[in-house]
Amino acid sequence: MTRFSFEKALKELEFNLSKMGTYVEESIDFAITALKNKDMELARQVIEDDDIIDDMEHNLEKLCITLIACQQPIAKDLRMITAVLKLITDLERIADHSADICELIITIGKTQYIKPLIDIPRMAEMAKKMTEMAISSYIKKDYDMALKVCASDDYVDDLFSKVKFDLAILMKSNPESIDHIIDLVMIAKYIERMADHATNIGEWVAYSITGNHEHLAHMYHKDTLNQNPFENIK
Repeated sequence: MTRFSFEKALKELEFNLSKMGTYVEESIDFAITALKNKDMELARQVIEDDDIIDDMEHNLEKLCITLIACQQPIAKDLRMITAVLKLITDLERIADHSADICELIITIGKTQYIKPLIDIPRMAEMAKKMTEMAISSYIKKDYDMALKVCASDDYVDDLFSKVKFDLAILMKSNPESIDHIIDLVMIAKYIERMADHATNIGEWVAYSITGNHEHLAHMYHKDTLNQNPFENIK
C-alpha cells in the first residue's frame, strides 16, 4: 500500500466513523422521542437498527486492522487508528443503551408517567451533544474540544443525581408505582452511561493527538469550561 493509498484509506476511515456517529446520534434522538411520545413502533425501530450500527463497528474494525497490517503505521498514524478501534466500541455501546432504553419504553407501554419528563430528555440531549462533539474532535484533531467533552460529563452527572433524588421521593410516596419508577431510573442511568462513553471517546481523541492516555474526566470538570456547552438545551 502506497502512502497515497494509505491517506485515502484514512479518509475513508474518518468518513465511515462520522457516518457511524450520525447513526448513533439518531439512535439517541429516536429513543428519547419514543420515550416522550410513547411511540412503540419507533422504539422497536431503534432496537432493530442497532444491528446496522453493530455492522458499522465490525467494518470499521476490519478496516483498522487492515491498515495496521498492510501499512505498519508508526507514531501519530498508529495512534489515530488505535483510537478509532477504541472509540467505535464506545459508540456501539451508546447505541446499545439507546436500544436498552427502548426496551424499557416497550415495558412501560402506555402507562402514564408518574411525573412529566423534563430532566431525562435534557440528559439525553446532553449525551447526544457530547457524542457529536467527541466525533467532531476526532475528525478535526481538536484537543481542546476533546477536553471540553470530558469536562461536560459533570453536567450530566449532576442532572442524573437530581433525577435519582426526585424519583426516590416519588418512590416513597407512591410504593404502588415502584416498578415504573425503577424503569425511569434505569433509563436515566443508561443516558448517564452514554455520557460516560462519550467521555471515553474524548480521552481516546486526546491520546491520538498527544500520545498520552489519561482519565481526563478526573482532571477536567465543568469549572474549567468558559461556558456551559448545554446552555441552549431546555
